[in-house]
Amino acid sequence: MERSSFGDTEETRSRKGVIEIERAKQRCKAVIDRIQSTYSDSMRCNHRTTLLRLAQSELSFLSRFPHLHPVPNSLSSNIGHLEAVVHILQQPFVKGVSRVCKPVSLSFLENGGQNTKKSVHVDIVCTLNGNPVWVLVSARNPKFVSWNGGSCGNQNNNKGLRTRILQVVDAAAHSLPSTRPYSIILFFSNGLDQSIRANLEREFGASEFGIEFPVSDFGFSEELEDEWIYIHKRSFGLSVCILEIKVDQSRNCSVPTVECGFKDPLLGAVSTKEGDLQEECIGLTLGGSFCSLISRMKPPVLDLKDTEFAREKGISGEGDMINFDTTALIALVSGISNGATEKILSTSERELRLRFKSNYEFVITQVVSEIQNPIHVELNSVLSGKRGMICECVCSEFKELVSMCGGENEKSRAGHLLKCIMVVPDSPSARMMSLPNTRKLAFKNKVCFGTGDHWRAPTLTANMAFVRAISQTGMSLFTIEHRPRALTGD
Repeated sequence: MERSSFGDTEETRSRKGVIEIERAKQRCKAVIDRIQSTYSDSMRCNHRTTLLRLAQSELSFLSRFPHLHPVPNSLSSNIGHLEAVVHILQQPFVKGVSRVCKPVSLSFLENGGQNTKKSVHVDIVCTLNGNPVWVLVSARNPKFVSWNGGSCGNQNNNKGLRTRILQVVDAAAHSLPSTRPYSIILFFSNGLDQSIRANLEREFGASEFGIEFPVSDFGFSEELEDEWIYIHKRSFGLSVCILEIKVDQSRNCSVPTVECGFKDPLLGAVSTKEGDLQEECIGLTLGGSFCSLISRMKPPVLDLKDTEFAREKGISGEGDMINFDTTALIALVSGISNGATEKILSTSERELRLRFKSNYEFVITQVVSEIQNPIHVELNSVLSGKRGMICECVCSEFKELVSMCGGENEKSRAGHLLKCIMVVPDSPSARMMSLPNTRKLAFKNKVCFGTGDHWRAPTLTANMAFVRAISQTGMSLFTIEHRPRALTGD
C-alpha cells in the first residue's frame, strides 16, 4: 500500500482525517450549545444570531465530508476562532458589545478632501475599562503566523500579520469619533512566537494587556469502543497571548466639577452627611426596600474637581460610579416599586382607566412584573457599592415629571434620592455628540448617555430603543438594562 511522505499509509491518513473532522464537528456542536445556553433572549438578537449562523455554517461545511469519501490532508476549520470569540464575550468585564464578527464601515476624508468609505473586519467591538476597543482574534498555530507574508510552513499566499495590523490601526486612526477605538486588543488563543511579539512591540508599541482572562474550557464528549466516553477539552488561559495597541492616548480624562443635590422647593434642602441621610430615610418612612437599596450605595462626594482629586478620593468611573437616566430614577421612586401593587390591583378597572388612560395596560403589566420580580431586589447587586450620578438635564426632567405626575410618597422618595447622588454638569463625550440628531438618537438622550460615557460610567436605563439605535451605528456603549416602572400618583 502506498505510503505518504510522513510514513503513514493513505488508509491511515484517511482515518485520521475522519477522526479530525468528527472532533471538529463535536466542537461546533459544543459551541452552539454554549451560545444557546449562555446567551439568553435578552442578549441583543443580532449578536446571538451572528454567532449561531457562523457556528452552524462551520458545522455544515464539516458535514460535507462523509466517512466514505476522501478527506483533505489538512483540515481548514474556523471552529477554534469561534471558540475564542465566544470565550471573550463570556467575560463579565466585556461590556457594550456593538459588533461581533462583522466589518466596521468607515468614512473619512483623505488628503485631497475627498470622502472615502472603507470597511475593516473586527471580531468584537466593545467596551473595556470604560474605553471603546476593537478586538482581533487569532486561533492559528503560532508556527504558521507569518509577519511579512509569503510562504510560511504549509501556508501559502499568507498576507502576513503586519499587513493585517497596519490595515486595522490605520482604519482605527481615521475612523469617526463615534466608532474610533481607544485601543486594539490582539487575542492569540494558541500563543504567539516571541519574534512576532517583538515585532508587534517594536513597530506598533504593543504591550501586555492589563486584564487577565480566566482559564476556561470548551468541552465535549466522544463515545469510544467498549462503552468508554472520552472527554475533550479546549482550554483558554494556559498559552493565550493578549496584547494591546493604543490608538488614541489623548482622550479627555478630565472630570467636571460636581454639585451634590439641588436646593429646590419641591424636593427640600440638601443634606450631605451620610448619617443624616440614613436617619432622614428612616424618619420619612420612605419604604423599607427603597431605604435598603439606597443605603447600600456609596455616599456622594462634594467638590469633585478633577481627575487627580477623584483618584485621591478613590473614585473612578470604571467600576465605582453608575449613571442614571430618567427611567432609572422613576423606577426607584415609583409607587409600583414601593409597595403600592396591592392597592392598584384592588382598585376597579374603571377607576384605573380613568387615572392612567391609555397607559392602563402598561401599568398593569408593570404591577404583575413587580409582584413576580421586585425591581429593588433586582437592582441591589447593580447599585451596591456604587456612587450614583446624573447630569443636569436628567435632574431637571426628573423633577418636572415628579412634580406633575408623582404623589406625595413618590415626591418624598425623589427628594431623598437626589440628596444621595451626584449631579454633574451636562458633559457628553465627543464620540456621542459626533452622532447626528435623529428621531431615534434624540439630543437629550445623547446628553444623558454621553455624560455617563464621559465619566466612563455605565448608564442604567429602560430606554432600550436608544441603546439599539446606538448599537446600529457601530458605537460601543456600556449600559445596564432595567425593567420600566411608571409614576402612579402614590
